[in-house]
Amino acid sequence: MAIHSDKIPRATLKRLPLYYRFVNTLKAKGIDRVNSKTISEGLNIDSATIRRDFSYFGELGKKGYGYNIDSLLNFFKNEINENQDIKIALVGVGNLGKALLTYNFSIHDEMTITEAFDIRDEIIGKQIGSVAVKHMDQLQETLAHEAIDVVILTTPESAAQHVANQLVEAGVKGILNFSPARIETPESVQVHQIDLGIELQSLLFFMKNYQS
Repeated sequence: MAIHSDKIPRATLKRLPLYYRFVNTLKAKGIDRVNSKTISEGLNIDSATIRRDFSYFGELGKKGYGYNIDSLLNFFKNEINENQDIKIALVGVGNLGKALLTYNFSIHDEMTITEAFDIRDEIIGKQIGSVAVKHMDQLQETLAHEAIDVVILTTPESAAQHVANQLVEAGVKGILNFSPARIETPESVQVHQIDLGIELQSLLFFMKNYQS
């Protein structure tokens, strides 16, 4: 069952991969069922929030029994496309881009960065990890040929919007933006902003105000 409803909160959808990863660790330990309290303690998410999240997708468990691990895993795999091989392109092979290419989702067999692009002559043609860097001139042709519609953007702030426009023209449907720039795209293109500075500030805030 794929998600089609626009009534499911974005916060709920963003938590699905967290649930999937945690339940997967339980499966690896030989556990065959779990309740919301265990998930809550493992992820530090309120039990009521977990039950509410799960309720959007129908009857995933039974009162007094909890949730069957295999059933949950199958559900999450379908919802977050873990059953599909997803090819990803990266634009901007600086220090962060190189780190992502080297890591290349090593714990996710279904997701792989298969293409990388830059404009600097000194990086074009070099192989980072298992990916050879191509010039931006090859972007649209490559994305179309490889049917790639997900891109990680790690360009400098000054270039982010220009590159985003190129990605939209190339038919990209999802951008994970590590650039500090807040890029503008049509509503049909999903953008997730990753600002490491904000994430660190948030962490420091919680350390200061929510110490046990």
